[in-house]
Amino acid sequence: MHLPVVFSLWVLSYTLVHFRVEEHQLQVGSPEVSCCSSVTSPLTMASEEDDDPIIQEIDVYLAKSLADKLYLFQYPVRPSSMTYDDITHLSAKIKPKQQKVELEIAINTLSPNYCRSKGEQIALNVDGTTSEDSNTYSVKMMDKQTFTSIQSTTNTSRYAAAVFRKGELHVTPLQGILQMRPSFSYLDKADSKHREREAANEGGDSSQDEAEEDVKAVTVRFSRPESEQARQRRIQSYDFLQKKQAEESWVHLHYHGLNDGRSDHERQYLYCQAMGGSENTELVKTPKEYLAMLMPPVAEEKIVRPVGPSNMLSMAQLRTLPLGDQIKTLMKNVKVMPFANLMGLLTPGTDSTAVLRCIQQVALLVQGNWVVKSDVLYPKNSCSPHSGVPAEVLCRGRDFVMWRFTQERSVMRKEIAAIIKLPPEDVKDFLEHMAVPRINRGWEFLLPSDGDFIKKHPDVAQRQHMLWMGIQSKLEKVFNFSKEDLVSKKALETETVHVSGEQRLKAAHERARQNQPSLQKDLSARRQGGAGASGGTGVRVKEEPVSDDEPMDSSSSCSSALPNGLVNGYPSSATCPASNPHNGHGGTPTPSPSPELRDFVWSTFRKQHVLTLSEVKRLFNLHLASLPPGHSLFHSISDRLLQDTILMSQCKQILVPFPAQSTAAADEQKVFAVWETGETFDKHRQVLYEIFMKNYRVRRNVIQTRLTQELGDQTTKADMDRLLKECCVSLGGMWYLKGTLQS
Repeated sequence: MHLPVVFSLWVLSYTLVHFRVEEHQLQVGSPEVSCCSSVTSPLTMASEEDDDPIIQEIDVYLAKSLADKLYLFQYPVRPSSMTYDDITHLSAKIKPKQQKVELEIAINTLSPNYCRSKGEQIALNVDGTTSEDSNTYSVKMMDKQTFTSIQSTTNTSRYAAAVFRKGELHVTPLQGILQMRPSFSYLDKADSKHREREAANEGGDSSQDEAEEDVKAVTVRFSRPESEQARQRRIQSYDFLQKKQAEESWVHLHYHGLNDGRSDHERQYLYCQAMGGSENTELVKTPKEYLAMLMPPVAEEKIVRPVGPSNMLSMAQLRTLPLGDQIKTLMKNVKVMPFANLMGLLTPGTDSTAVLRCIQQVALLVQGNWVVKSDVLYPKNSCSPHSGVPAEVLCRGRDFVMWRFTQERSVMRKEIAAIIKLPPEDVKDFLEHMAVPRINRGWEFLLPSDGDFIKKHPDVAQRQHMLWMGIQSKLEKVFNFSKEDLVSKKALETETVHVSGEQRLKAAHERARQNQPSLQKDLSARRQGGAGASGGTGVRVKEEPVSDDEPMDSSSSCSSALPNGLVNGYPSSATCPASNPHNGHGGTPTPSPSPELRDFVWSTFRKQHVLTLSEVKRLFNLHLASLPPGHSLFHSISDRLLQDTILMSQCKQILVPFPAQSTAAADEQKVFAVWETGETFDKHRQVLYEIFMKNYRVRRNVIQTRLTQELGDQTTKADMDRLLKECCVSLGGMWYLKGTLQS
């Protein structure tokens, strides 16, 4: 069963191979085998009026014995005159599903073109000086190279290998066409060896560093259900494809050369085995079917849009969306935009009334400009990428920032953070969405006020004003503040800023002249009553009230008498009279911390052991953000109260001598550590803290020596490792207390 056709043939000088994976065999075919594609002549039943005469008719047979095992190897980086037929093949392996092949081919090290010194150097870089079975080059010289395949085409249905014998053409379809290129994976091994040698020469601390890297704090988060679009992006990602490719195991093969007897036997399968049978039914076609095979109908190609980042969209694709989706996408990416700019980005001729109707659904009016709504940026059931704070809390905080910008041009980041009580990273994100930092002015709104829009659309401006009034009332209930307090505070600050130094000096002179008589009278009374005062009569000393909102002043007279104002790690009432309401002076007492605050501080330091004040405040803000709205157990916690609570929780302040050029802030230089936990290991920690009270950074052997001096030989390597993991971090062979190493 055959069909007489005329083929245009083209001979390849590449290697034709086929695999028998079940037998783990790789056979090389004859180089005389041709590869054919695309029938170019008409049927023998063509019209007699055709001017292209038929010269010869050749019977074509379809051989199927090797149809799913035959591959064509191409070597694009090597000329056709230099084949690999006579070169020793050391090994071969294949991943059948991926059609990926690797060949190891020997290099002639005795060739005059081979540089022996370079070969030895490469082997030394890859394997080092040790002799192991796993070495890449066993003879201490680069004596082989690896070829890795890539697919030339994924569709091989148009390609076949053909053998012409005795007027017959036997065609075998190709399973794959692979290009073999040299692999340089040995360079990656050389780089890894170089990094290992560098780590070994760091000064003896590399083993400890590696042990530390094995144990890291892991933040556990529960992921949301994956959307179909996200799943498609993940499947098409490079990491996913690499993982899938690595899952398929290699199948190792035995290589048979061109003149091997097994290869001669396998080449016979390139001929059709059933010459007179009915297996070649593919070539028994009617003229109409055969013509349809030669010229298939044109099918409309489905346009596959490239999957890009979720925040990237071309203007052409954007304008295919509905108007509401266009505006939502633009505002979500731009965050803040004047109405005129928005109209310029939309399709020319778009109705401005329809745009106004859509923009109010996804944005709010701030100083005549449109700012995207918080719930658009932070959808329900999402969370902060920085701190994991829920979307509802983020929306309330961002709405407060937007409301403040409806009242004034500039805001202070510290004031915002004090009210909304969110982590600094999230507050900074809010401000960066709609403002820019200015020196000595805080954060200024990103765009100038658009008064023209308000004049042209007073109805929209009035509607937005009423909407902001409702948002303001909700925010006042949630954050427990009033607009009048903010306005009066701002007015007071503004008044203070505009008083010049000359005016202050004049006012001071005027007050001094007015108070001179009373001061003179007081002085005379003190001179007369000096003896009585020294004898123990009651003398009232005027005490300046200490605000709970002020941070702790570590340079006060109280702390100068005794370091940290502590006795055995606890604040002493006798140390500072202002903190003791029962000493007869009538000072303002510091409010005692709540049990909830004490529990939070105690549990935090039991986990972390060493923390700076800045880190404690950050963890405390995260804790506040996780509480339900309206929670009042931690209302108005000042820095001073927080520090006092730390000192009451079996902790001490470690006076680390920071270097003069240190850029650490004041809160970052206040280092606190748990002093007593009831464990025997407390002695080890206390020795370590005493070391860091005199040194900003130390080496491991210094700590080891000091522990041996204080505690004897009972300190083991495991104790040393535990101590450093709990309290320190390392960099460049030096050890620092946690939080003191500046990035």
